[in-house]
Amino acid sequence: MALLLLAAQAFPGRVEAATVDHGLRAASRDEASMVADWCGAQGIPHSILTPDVPITGSLQASARAARYALLDRWRVDRRIDWLMTAHHADDQLETILMRLNRGAGVAGLAGVRRRNGAVLRPLLGWRKAELIALAHDAGLPFVEDPSNSDARFDRANMRRHLAGADWLDPVAAAKSAAALAESEEALNWMVSELAARHIVKDGDAIILQSTDFPREVQRRLVLRMIAEAGGMAQPPRGDTLDDALARLEQGGKVSLGDWLLSGGSRWSLRPAPPRRGSSVAMDDE
Repeated sequence: MALLLLAAQAFPGRVEAATVDHGLRAASRDEASMVADWCGAQGIPHSILTPDVPITGSLQASARAARYALLDRWRVDRRIDWLMTAHHADDQLETILMRLNRGAGVAGLAGVRRRNGAVLRPLLGWRKAELIALAHDAGLPFVEDPSNSDARFDRANMRRHLAGADWLDPVAAAKSAAALAESEEALNWMVSELAARHIVKDGDAIILQSTDFPREVQRRLVLRMIAEAGGMAQPPRGDTLDDALARLEQGGKVSLGDWLLSGGSRWSLRPAPPRRGSSVAMDDE
């Protein structure tokens, strides 16, 4: 609601709003209607969006994917240029720490991006407490999502642990994440330049003609080779990818699902017969 108020003040007559009702809680429809009523009183067009199919699998991850799909479809249908979400600095700190705990690299530790395609997150420099105070001062109706404190979810548990960690500065963490996002952008640019020079197609093979690069660049170039070959449902990451790179540097071979990576002075990716068992296998021959 705070984002909606700020956006309406900054862009009068140019803002529309949408609320996604996943139907996961009995009160969710009333909460969506509360937003719709406030928007109606302010002359702001509002839509309530509902998923076409029930949420399955990992509840929060599936709901998030469905939410963004619905919002993007709504944005396109309404011919809206930008979609703004209300992620704030406290959200960003939680994201960074959760990813740090999973051993994330530069891309993961950059957190949620200030801009990702048509999605803008203009409140990453704001604290949650500041937004709540703004809503109170403006007399905005709002509710606290019960899932924010539901111990079944990792983010809720992280939030509970951070509640007493007043020595951590979410705004400073958000600045660090923004700096890492810029580093990630620079790495992607460099890898694109190197891929254009050193990755070629030879029949059904993808060839990396030069491999003498820092390890992080090697990781990204191998992933680029996989993408150019048509991609994988789950490309290798983390230790699996590093083990594959070590084997390639020794001139070995690595089976990745339906693909075979061969090492040496240059690396190649070719179709390989499907293997039983693990989707990643090492071969010294």
